[in-house]
Amino acid sequence: MDPVRNPYAPGAGQRPPELAGRDRELDVFDVVLERVARGRPERSLVLTGLRGVGKTVLLNALRSQAIGRLWGTGKIEARPDQSLRRPVAAALHMAVRELAPRHRAPDRIDDFLGVLKAFALRANQANAKLRDRWQPGIDVPPKSGRADSGDIEIDLVELFTDAAAVATDVGTGIALFIDEMQDVPADDVSALCAACHELSQLGAPLIVVGAGLPHLPAVLSAAKSYSERLFRYQRIDRLDRIAADQALCAPAEREEVEYEPKALDLLYDKSGGYPYFVQAYGKATWDHAPRTPITAGDVRVAAPEAEAELAVGFFGSRFERATPAEREYMRAMAGLAANGTDDMDIAVATADVAQSLGRRPASLSPARDALIKKGLIYSGERGTVAFTVPHFGRYLRTQP
Repeated sequence: MDPVRNPYAPGAGQRPPELAGRDRELDVFDVVLERVARGRPERSLVLTGLRGVGKTVLLNALRSQAIGRLWGTGKIEARPDQSLRRPVAAALHMAVRELAPRHRAPDRIDDFLGVLKAFALRANQANAKLRDRWQPGIDVPPKSGRADSGDIEIDLVELFTDAAAVATDVGTGIALFIDEMQDVPADDVSALCAACHELSQLGAPLIVVGAGLPHLPAVLSAAKSYSERLFRYQRIDRLDRIAADQALCAPAEREEVEYEPKALDLLYDKSGGYPYFVQAYGKATWDHAPRTPITAGDVRVAAPEAEAELAVGFFGSRFERATPAEREYMRAMAGLAANGTDDMDIAVATADVAQSLGRRPASLSPARDALIKKGLIYSGERGTVAFTVPHFGRYLRTQP
């Protein structure tokens, strides 16, 4: 098999050659775009799921749909140590620049850019020296009195409302895509919810599409109680057998390569249907297979290489970020989660983790909280924790 023709693409956020099993999500977003375009009320969208299920890939696919309908779009990746001001300003600047050529009144665009610049400049500290002040790169003077109060909630509501008005002038919409949304700082989450709430009441054509870990709905709910009704939540899970086979077979057929049924059986067993793993095992198997059709024997020969790569790049890199105390906590979780169905890691009680380690629960809180902040575990409900990475417990149970 020619490695140059290998169609599989295991990478962070890298679109696979066949986006299988996501037709429902794409169709739902098509309806959202059409309803907003017709002035119908619609909620913003939140995608949740574990690492490796393809949330970022799907987020990019949804953005492509919006661009195809001539919407203005911008995308950011949230960071826990960064306010939303600068990235949101950059994203909306990009979105409005996409709409500007079709706007009949250039002055209206300049007016909004002035508001956007004023919003962005509030990211600077009041006592910062001139040489240390960040400049957003918007070539109009800032306008005062709008989106520049310094209160992120007030400013974001005003900014989104003005951006939506520009989209209304053009007869289209704006979509802001936020990856790793669970990392948005708490005050900014509250402001984002308030802005989306205002937009939904006005029926304004601006929507937020967020993606994050499974506990993202709890993060939003803690910020604003009405967030449970504010967003349309879609859980992104592993692929079913039909979709996983399609992800492997469709790109192979385009290269005139086939799989034997037993090879597909074994690949699904190895990958668990997780899109990242499907691509990783598919790539390794292609490189090791001598000819078509690809057999179960080829999969067995290639599997150790795929697992070694996952152990270093997918699992190991995350494990190395943890301190010894945090690793001890995760090992205890892995031991308790060993009885998961089909070797899938399950949520475990924090009290059971403490009992397993012979410690008081309160003494383990720093390690647990640090692991949550690092995105290695999450708490889906009070008193329980689970891994954010599929098969992470299985990986830990194989390590000395």
